[in-house]
Amino acid sequence: MIRIGIVGIGFMGMIHYLAARKLQGARVEAICSRDETKLAGDWRDIRGNFGPRGEMMDLAGVRRYRHLDDLLGDQNIDLVDICNPTHLHPDTAIRALRAGKHVLVEKAIALHPGDADAMVEAARNAGRLLMVAHVLPFFPEFAYAARTIRLGEFGKVIGGHFKRVISQPDWSNDIGDASKTGGPAIDLHIHDTHFIGLVCGVPNHVFSVGCTRGAAVTYLTTSYLYGSDGPAITSASGAVATKAREFVHGYEIYLEKATLTYESGTCPLTVLHADGRSEQPALAGGDDPTTAFTAEIQAAVDGVRTGREPDLLSGKLARDALVLCHRECESVQTGKIVAVS
Repeated sequence: MIRIGIVGIGFMGMIHYLAARKLQGARVEAICSRDETKLAGDWRDIRGNFGPRGEMMDLAGVRRYRHLDDLLGDQNIDLVDICNPTHLHPDTAIRALRAGKHVLVEKAIALHPGDADAMVEAARNAGRLLMVAHVLPFFPEFAYAARTIRLGEFGKVIGGHFKRVISQPDWSNDIGDASKTGGPAIDLHIHDTHFIGLVCGVPNHVFSVGCTRGAAVTYLTTSYLYGSDGPAITSASGAVATKAREFVHGYEIYLEKATLTYESGTCPLTVLHADGRSEQPALAGGDDPTTAFTAEIQAAVDGVRTGREPDLLSGKLARDALVLCHRECESVQTGKIVAVS
């Protein structure tokens, strides 16, 4: 049995707690929060942009810690699941790794690439796993795309466009604070850069245009430049939609023998074949958004059990996704094509 301690009980900490109820061979043993109300099980003030709202939680049998060091000193914790705000990720993860714990840290891995590098190095030095919880590849529509591309079922990627747009978040004090999240071009858009890196690889250069609020990029469109032999990939992401459309994401991916198209709420995953046929593949997972998080955390648990880093939770892939976001922001601010390396 892999024993999990969750650090941070906000919206994502709650989602991880709920998702962990369905794990095989693992359970949540402890939580850590500075909020006495949450430690008492009153999570009714928690809400996010999807999934359930918080409620009164029965925490019987779950050890509750107010201080991180107390949780890290618990010898009955194997995996520390870090769900506190992004600006706290590096310090929390490095302390957990040095305490001999394996780590699953919510995306984004960090706010700055240098901190991400320090986290990866700390895991290497400690001989422990640093896994980053990028959940998008575990959602059925994205899992299908990643799998078919990896297997070459419809040939190589020729081009594609990815979309992720939300209205301005108002459900958390932290989520609107760019000093803690990096703003939409990191906190939101990193889902896209991670998935693009996964299925297409890291581009040589990026060119982005966008909108800013203060120092934060709030919306951008990007061309990923792979060179003459690479795919033609673009994306659009940010917090610019009206409240009437709080969230939408999707893609159109052009392969040699098929086109994959999907947009949440309007167009289910559809495969458009070269011979004119179209089909909507059956997908596992249903409508419960926590199912994808269960699969994500299960991958981390299996990684701890086997001692092997799961590909989809790779610390390096997460670090590369963060670098892409920063290079795109630089392109928006300078109006220039920016090298990724």
